[in-house]
Amino acid sequence: MPETIPATTFPAIPLTSWEPAKDTLHLFLQIVGKIRLKLMPRKNHWWFATLYITARGISTHAMPYQNRTLEIAFDFIDHVLEIRTCEGKIRQIPLQENLSVAEFYRQVFDALHELDIDLKILAKPYDNKSKTPFAEDKTHHHYNPEQVQKYWHALVQIDQILKEFSGRFYGKSSPVQLYWHHFDLTLTRYNGKKVPLDPKANIVEKEAFSHEVMTFGFWPGDDTVREPAFFAYPYPLPPGIEKEPLLPASAVWKESNGSPMAFLSYENLLKEPAPKQALLDFLESAYQAGAKLSGWPVEEFRVPPLEEL
Repeated sequence: MPETIPATTFPAIPLTSWEPAKDTLHLFLQIVGKIRLKLMPRKNHWWFATLYITARGISTHAMPYQNRTLEIAFDFIDHVLEIRTCEGKIRQIPLQENLSVAEFYRQVFDALHELDIDLKILAKPYDNKSKTPFAEDKTHHHYNPEQVQKYWHALVQIDQILKEFSGRFYGKSSPVQLYWHHFDLTLTRYNGKKVPLDPKANIVEKEAFSHEVMTFGFWPGDDTVREPAFFAYPYPLPPGIEKEPLLPASAVWKESNGSPMAFLSYENLLKEPAPKQALLDFLESAYQAGAKLSGWPVEEFRVPPLEEL
């Protein structure tokens, strides 16, 4: 059994320290995410396609298959992918260095076949810098247990804080969930107002942005943003939002695809004397900025503390 690394509140996870492993893990998650997308009944705003943080890693949670239920879970303590069914059957795939995307894809579908689960996915990356079909990808074969576990430890902390922040809002709110296409852990709030559909938008965008939203999240960095960071943005974007104050002091409005987005680097969060509170302050200040300028009924949506009840 691999050595378990003690969890810290917010471990250091600079992108350059694990980028090859991150890119490989991202493609592993896309394979499993596409299985969930295939099996789950549709739910608004693509909530049926997402993955979830668990006490051991990242999971699909329970998925229906005919009259059975299965779950696929990444275990980042023992470093295995585990496929479980409601009959008590289990298949495991070790996660280790030199496990290529092609081999991972083959082993996952071999295991499913052994469990009498036969399905097909569109077996190529979605919105990813890799364009190689999963079955042919032998380039991405890096798995660093220590760095993957540190990343997951960060997700555990962030997942808890996003859930706490979610509980402050009476309106419709998404689960805290991992979108495997962009590799971001997010929470979205809705005010119930529909937005006119952009005829130029693709099907993903039309479903994601059918209503006014405020989205908050974290991603580990990519080719464009070379560091892990937190973000928040309203849609549609109200004019002048970049002039609104943000907390903590290191948070900024940053251009993203031609629009301002609230941005707090993970590295700057680590420098805060109370990182959890600083992250809650960032989320709340970004929400207040977007909600005020977009005309959301802030007081109507506010969940009062128990001492106010």
